[in-house]
Amino acid sequence: MKHPHDIILKPIITEKSMSETAYGKYTFVVAKGSTKLEIAQACEALFDVKVVRVNTMNMAGKKRRMGKTSGRTASWKKAIVTIDLDPAPVTYETKGGKTETATKKYKTEIAEFGFGQ
Repeated sequence: MKHPHDIILKPIITEKSMSETAYGKYTFVVAKGSTKLEIAQACEALFDVKVVRVNTMNMAGKKRRMGKTSGRTASWKKAIVTIDLDPAPVTYETKGGKTETATKKYKTEIAEFGFGQ
């Protein structure tokens, strides 16, 4: 099993990604071999939030030149994680037929990396 710190490498802090945090969308650089399920579980473990959706993109490396030699930068994977901004309490029935309510204590923002709303 992969450690959550091995899956989520760093946040992407740009003007566009910071404006999307108001809608609960956070952008991260993730490991190339990670799946959407692994990314969701890592976000829930690291930041104590409820993940609703994960969108991933494989970003190709760009061409670069250094004098007469040319090459490419490394390719990487980007994930946009959407979290639940209003976690509702869960109601369920117990064995005796009573209705129980369990409040989920999830955070509504990720503030660990300097994201602010």
